[in-house]
Amino acid sequence: MKLIPRAGHCRSGIVCLLFLQLCFPCQLSAATPSLDEIIRKTEHTAYYLGSDGSARVKMTITDSQDRERKRRFSILRLDEQAGQQDLQGSSGKQKYYLHIDYPSDLKNTVLLVWKNPGGDDDRWLYLPALDLAKRIAASDKRTSFLGSDYLYEDISGRAMNADSHELIETTKDYYVIRNVPKQPDSVEFSEYTMWIHRQTFLPVKVEYLDKQGKKYRVYEVLGVETLQGYPTITRSRMQDLVSGQESTMEFSHIKYDRGLPEDIFTERYLRNPPNDLLR
Repeated sequence: MKLIPRAGHCRSGIVCLLFLQLCFPCQLSAATPSLDEIIRKTEHTAYYLGSDGSARVKMTITDSQDRERKRRFSILRLDEQAGQQDLQGSSGKQKYYLHIDYPSDLKNTVLLVWKNPGGDDDRWLYLPALDLAKRIAASDKRTSFLGSDYLYEDISGRAMNADSHELIETTKDYYVIRNVPKQPDSVEFSEYTMWIHRQTFLPVKVEYLDKQGKKYRVYEVLGVETLQGYPTITRSRMQDLVSGQESTMEFSHIKYDRGLPEDIFTERYLRNPPNDLLR
């Protein structure tokens, strides 16, 4: 079973996930799911597994001359609305708490996000060097996250209802969906195409086109493991085809359904990180 659609064979080190055929018996009915069902299940699998979750992340940013910069951070996620696990409901509100511990000049920087599908997200950034907590404008969600090729919106996720969707191809392994923003003036891309794995409903590859219709940005999943019964991305990459830079994220210490207290996801904890939950 091929995970990442590309010409030729997988590059060395890319996990092709043959084990998922054993861990996840075919979930497909005799008929192809509706487009709406595919979108709902994809959004659920990408962002709503479990009632909450946490992970530690190592990020490597590699420029066109192979120079590297490193980032390390922990992330906590809480689903505010119940009923996400049944895959039937619409997108629910979520809260994210992201704490940076490396490099030293960013240590103890905190990003807090209240995700509001159907509306603008609320975002706060705490800068310890200035002892300053500030709101981040909604328009900043399409800017670089920590100098990487991931954007702020990539971290908490783009709401599926922000785009119009079209199923353009169904292959043996993937649903291929074209997505066009409903508010094109609010984003820098004209459209993007997702390859969604048919058994797990993980979006394993995304290609973005600029306003001139040229591919300029590519996201790929490089590794997946089954954790607590959930198919979980453990390694991913974002490439900027214009600058030649790429960023990878490796996830570890991943846990679901921890019973995270909601009060952590407030301004009070910007200056007082919950260290026992971030390890």
